[in-house]
Formats: sequence, C-alpha cells, structure tokens
Amino acid sequence: MTGSNINSHTKTKHIDEETGFQLEGKHSVLEALRSSRTVERLFVLQKARDSGIQSILREAKKNNIPVDFVTAERLDQMAETEHHQGVIARLAAFKYSSLEEALENARAQDEDPFLFVLDGIEDPHNLGAIIRTAHQAGAHAVIIPKRRAVGLTATAVTASAGAVNHIPVVRVTNLSDTIRQLKEAGIWFVCADMNGELMYDLDLRGPVGVVVGGEGEGVSRLVRENCDLIARIPMKGKIDSLNASVAAGVLGYEIVRQRICASA
Repeated sequence: MTGSNINSHTKTKHIDEETGFQLEGKHSVLEALRSSRTVERLFVLQKARDSGIQSILREAKKNNIPVDFVTAERLDQMAETEHHQGVIARLAAFKYSSLEEALENARAQDEDPFLFVLDGIEDPHNLGAIIRTAHQAGAHAVIIPKRRAVGLTATAVTASAGAVNHIPVVRVTNLSDTIRQLKEAGIWFVCADMNGELMYDLDLRGPVGVVVGGEGEGVSRLVRENCDLIARIPMKGKIDSLNASVAAGVLGYEIVRQRICASA
C-alpha cells in the first residue's frame, strides 16, 4: 500500500522518545492539556488571543504549567512541522501502553477486544491518521513494532488530532510473537491484502485485530501467515493500492458495521 509523501520542506529534528518531545497545533496541545499527559512548558505566539489560544491558556493556568510568550520567528525555529498554529507544547516522554492495558481497556468497556496492528508504517502522518481512525471506530488499542516503523513522533501525535491521548498505543519487539500471544487470549486476526477474500464475504465479528501493512511493502510474510483471515478491499480504479491509513479506515469500519448489525 502506498503512503503519502512527506513534504520535502517540512522541518524535522531528532527527538529522543525516551526523554520527551513536543506537540504542535492548537487542537493537539489542548487535548494533551485536558488529558493525563505531562505537559512541562508551553510556548505561545506573542499577542495571539483567539479562542483556541485562550482555551489553551486557561488549561495551562489551571494546571500550573509555565507559559513562554515568544515571537513568530522563535516558534518557527522551534517547530518540527509547518503547522504550529502559534503554540508548541513540550511534553515529558510518551508512555507506551502494555498489552495488558490494551486488553483491560476492552474489559472496562465490556466489549470484545478490537485492535489495530500496524506492520511497518513509516510515514508519521499515516500513523497519526490511523490512531485517529482507530479511536473514532471504538478500537481499544493500536499496536506498532519497535523496528522498521515510525514511533510516536511529534508529527504522528499531531496528525492524530489528539486521539493518541485517548487510545493505548502499544510498542512491541516482535509483531508475529505478539499476534500469537493474543490469539491464545482468544483474539483472531484479519489482514488487509489484495490477494484475500472480499471483505464483505468475511465474518469479522468477535474479538478481532485488523492488520495493516506499511507503505509500499504491505504486510510482511511472517505476519500475514499468523493471521486467520485475509481481507481484500474492493477497488475499481486503475491503480492497485490504497494509502495505508485509508485501508485501515475502510477495513476497520467494515468491522464496526458488522458489530452494529450484530447488536441490532
């Protein structure tokens, strides 16, 4: 599946995920402030007083978070993306969730587990978009690998539009081993692949994990072999793939549709 190209003019800096990173953009910063995330300091554009900034400043005051009012030039120098919207938040290190926390999220809602498993997503915009979709679809966790895939960088978190604050993101060493472990817990897995059965012909109800491959390579052979079902998304166009985040949304919402129909 082909991912979107990252703008060649986007500013990027190495951020150590073990020591912390920054969020950019009004919505993402506000969601972080309203969640349990640890925001260490805010940098806000001087004289910016629109409603979004006012909401951010109120939350910062409520939580005793230091605010530095800086120039546009300073914000541009600090920014890792081109969409800081006049506010940057410095956060403590992001805490990835555990598999047990992911399953507890489902138990707490008295629902069958619904997981998104991402195999080799390298574009942070795609990762953020999938996290956003997973949260909106009612999934209980997103699982990503530690190697050969993007982590929760500032760009990915910003692209999630705040959803990363509301859904566990689990980072594992080996996806195949993790899938086998979860299968022992009663969860079965469906993989998105062009050579599978039409997704509308598959029963996708029950405890399920939807597996989506990275841009270009798709789902790796070992991961695919550990899946129970292979689902093909119907396509009528002259190209043979969808963007990874779009494919995740299409297959994920087919699962949502079948769950709604089953409970009706």
